[in-house]
Amino acid sequence: MHAWESIQKTVDYIENNIGEEIHLEKLAEVANLSYFYFHRLFAQLVKRPVQEYIKLRRLARAVESVKDKNKKILDIAVAFGFNSHETFTRAFKDAYGFTPTEYRDNPVGLNSFNKPDLLLGYVMVDEGVPLVSDGMVLEMNRRTLDEPIHFVGVRDFVRLDWYRPNGKVTGVDDPGATWARFHEIKHNIEGVPSGRELGVSYGGAPEGHFSYFAGKEASPESAHGDFIPWTLHSAKYVVCGFEADSFEDLVTNAIYKANTFIRVWMTKHNIAYYNSMSELYFPNKTDVNYMEIWYPINEESQEEK
Repeated sequence: MHAWESIQKTVDYIENNIGEEIHLEKLAEVANLSYFYFHRLFAQLVKRPVQEYIKLRRLARAVESVKDKNKKILDIAVAFGFNSHETFTRAFKDAYGFTPTEYRDNPVGLNSFNKPDLLLGYVMVDEGVPLVSDGMVLEMNRRTLDEPIHFVGVRDFVRLDWYRPNGKVTGVDDPGATWARFHEIKHNIEGVPSGRELGVSYGGAPEGHFSYFAGKEASPESAHGDFIPWTLHSAKYVVCGFEADSFEDLVTNAIYKANTFIRVWMTKHNIAYYNSMSELYFPNKTDVNYMEIWYPINEESQEEK
């Protein structure tokens, strides 16, 4: 058994027992490792000490329950393995910047520490071959876009020190706020029938910020008022298409895992790429929760190699 497989077994065990008292000796036993080596290997592969990871996953799982005003904060705390209201409140504020009660009164999009799927860092697949991984299916392909795709939507400048990469650390999901603003007013855009939606982060922002755009497929002439155009240009791309069990999982846990995998995959295949990720959504698909991540290939760097 590979080392990552031993640690993945403990990650799965934690998830299945998130509300119970979890003994670290038991986790070492599940991994079939010594207590000392288990601690070191877990921190190395998961990028968090095991006790901190357990706390962050309990918080992530508790977030949806906190929104329910019919549930007592104390009951939620106990259900997710915290021994008191105070302990839960302190941990929640440390992670997200506000208390559970404050979040309940004013819910916003959050980044939470996702359950890792370590397989994605070690197993490679050929182009066009689906990989099934912990509730999601993904597929890698190189694709040439011959005609540009135009979008119209909204842009926000997000402070770099406010942004928290989804799945890695906790905090407020600022690009999620851009999506929320877009969804409230997108009916005012004359879009392409059955068109796609796109989210993308890029430069062109004041110092200390980056730009984040959310929009739908439409003619550039549809941009008016607060709306701006954005173009997915003709180029060669590496595209990771993936499915998940639900749309909520698609845009949180799955997108983090897919983005992690596509970067590893391109590195393993010696593909140079621009650090500009486009998220392409297919809102009119009713039979599956599916989206794609597009990275433009840096052909100049490829030639230099």
